[in-house]
Amino acid sequence: MSVLISEDVWGPAFEVLAKTTEISKQPDLWQDPVALKTAAGKASALVVRNRTQVTKHLLSACPNLKVVARAGVGLDNIDVQAADELGIAVVAGLGANAVSVGEMALGFALSLMRNIVRGDVDTRGGQWRRDAGRELSGSTWGLVGCGATGLATAKLLAGFDCRILGFDPAIAGTDERLRALEIDLVGLEDVLKNSDVVSLHAPAVAATHHMINAQSLALMKPTAFLINVARGELVDETALIHALESGQIAGAGLDVRGSEPPQLGKLETLPNVVLAPHVAGITNESQRRITDILAQDIARALAGEPLHFAVGRTKN
Repeated sequence: MSVLISEDVWGPAFEVLAKTTEISKQPDLWQDPVALKTAAGKASALVVRNRTQVTKHLLSACPNLKVVARAGVGLDNIDVQAADELGIAVVAGLGANAVSVGEMALGFALSLMRNIVRGDVDTRGGQWRRDAGRELSGSTWGLVGCGATGLATAKLLAGFDCRILGFDPAIAGTDERLRALEIDLVGLEDVLKNSDVVSLHAPAVAATHHMINAQSLALMKPTAFLINVARGELVDETALIHALESGQIAGAGLDVRGSEPPQLGKLETLPNVVLAPHVAGITNESQRRITDILAQDIARALAGEPLHFAVGRTKN
């Protein structure tokens, strides 16, 4: 029994697991598909983040593989259906980084509304420009996606006395979690038209590809901000650049991009944009929670025991 880690994933829980199980940590292995296939073909468990492409081709070459462990939330880099067909379990720390993502969404909003990043740059350059900002308190916040990260964001907003609108076709308006957080479930157009801040929390699937495009951006207020802490594929970046340059919307906070890492371009030059390198879900606390979950389920999988955090049909 051996565990292969193909990206930068580690924590105390893996140190404990390493006492009883052979673990090969190769954080750059995801960059070499041939070497990855060779190494994974000998492993009983494969640990990935979001860069390793766990395809049907790769899984078919892993006769000993019992479990793929995803250190994060999105599963778009893992062929879960193929894993199910091959009897390989997929586990993920769903919800373990929700608070981290929610805090990042609020951080973007506060930075944009109070011009914190621009003010820092100006002040360091010798300027003392005291422009008026805007308060988040009392505003309307729109959630596009009301899963774990969307709900965590709503919970954090409670102290700001915001009206919260939500759009999620997979959740019923009678959902008690939404009612408890006073989220008003409405259509996507209503979220875009009425929100001062719109944050994205949806997965990257065919139905959400470029859901934020020229048409949807045209629905937003010229004073509104767009925040993407989900997946870059949700946003048409060309349309977003036009909206930002023309004043169609006031600004954007982007943790994720259409391609990562992105080539430097227009977005990097706009003063009403705050950028981050896909770190919304990465905090010391969230990574510890995630690695605890993964190490525990890997141990269960190798022992032939039922899994607690499986996301596919295969539970052990």
